[in-house]
Amino acid sequence: MSLNLFWLQCGGCGGDTWSLFNASSPNVVDFLEAQDINVLWHPSLSVQSHEEHRETIRRVTEGRERLDVLCVEGSVIRGPGGTGMYDDFDGSPKKDLVYALAAQAKHIVAVGTCASFGGIGADGEIEATGLQFHKHEPGGFLGEDFVSGGGRPVINIPGCPCHCDVIIGTLSAIAQGTPPELGDYNMPLEWFGVMVHQGCTRNEYHEYRVEEKRMGEKGCLFFYLGCHGPLVHGVCNKLLWNGRSSKTRVGVPCFGCTRPDFPQLYPFFETRNIEGIPLELPEGMDRAHYMAYKGMAAAAAPARLKKRKTRI
Repeated sequence: MSLNLFWLQCGGCGGDTWSLFNASSPNVVDFLEAQDINVLWHPSLSVQSHEEHRETIRRVTEGRERLDVLCVEGSVIRGPGGTGMYDDFDGSPKKDLVYALAAQAKHIVAVGTCASFGGIGADGEIEATGLQFHKHEPGGFLGEDFVSGGGRPVINIPGCPCHCDVIIGTLSAIAQGTPPELGDYNMPLEWFGVMVHQGCTRNEYHEYRVEEKRMGEKGCLFFYLGCHGPLVHGVCNKLLWNGRSSKTRVGVPCFGCTRPDFPQLYPFFETRNIEGIPLELPEGMDRAHYMAYKGMAAAAAPARLKKRKTRI
C-alpha cells in the first residue's frame, strides 16, 4: 500500500526542499517510486490547482484521506501577538493548518532547524517556534507530550539546510516500517549520534592544537575562528555535501546549524574564550583536563603539522 506524504512549508526559505532535490543516490523521483510514496502535496512537485489543493487538505483534515507522513519545513509562525497571521493560508493562520494536519498524521518529520527548533525567527517578533521544541526547551507548537498517530514524537532532522541523505534516510526508515531511533532533541541517532568533528580532515591539527587565527590556512579552526565541529551533532564530514566536501574541508568553520539555538547571537567567525581556552569545550570534556591535555598536545605537535605540510 502506498505511503501518503504531505509536505507543508511554513516560515522558512525553502532550502530544505532544494537540499532534498540535490539527492542523487537515489534522486527524489527514483526514491519516491522505489518506496511507493504517494505525494499528496509538495509545493515544488505537485501540479494541483489551488482548488484541488484545498480539497486535498479537506480530505486529510476531515479524515477522508489517510496521512502517513507529514513533513514540515520552516518554523511555525505565531506572530503578531499569537495570531499567526504573519503566515497565513487562505486568510487563516497557517499554524492552524499545521495543527489540523498533525492531528491526522501517523508520523511527523520536522525538516530543518527552523521546523525543529524555531530557527532564525525564534527570538523575533514573528514568534517562530519549532514543532515540539523552542530552541533547547521542549514544548514548541505542538507541546512536549504530543505524539503522532503512530505513537511517536516529532522526528527532528535539523540542519540549515538538512542534508538530503538524512531526509531520504529518515523517510526510507519510515516507509520500511522501522522509524529511526531517537536521541537528544528527538534527533535520529543514525545521523545525529556523531559530531561534525568526526570525519573532519583537520582532526590531526585539532589533536595537537595547531590552530589558525586567519582564514585560508590548513590548521584547526576551533580555538579562534568559531568552528562548532567538536560541539554539535551532525554528519557533514561523514556524508559529504555534493558527495565531495564540507565547510571545514574548504576552510570555513562549522556554524553549528544543527544546534537548537542556531543561529547564535554571537559572531560566526570568532571563538568565545576564557584565557585563550574556548568557552564551550568538546562534548564530555571538563575544563581542567582539557587545558592540561591541550598544553601537552601542543608541546608534542609534530614539525610537519606546525609547518602545515599536510596537503588537505
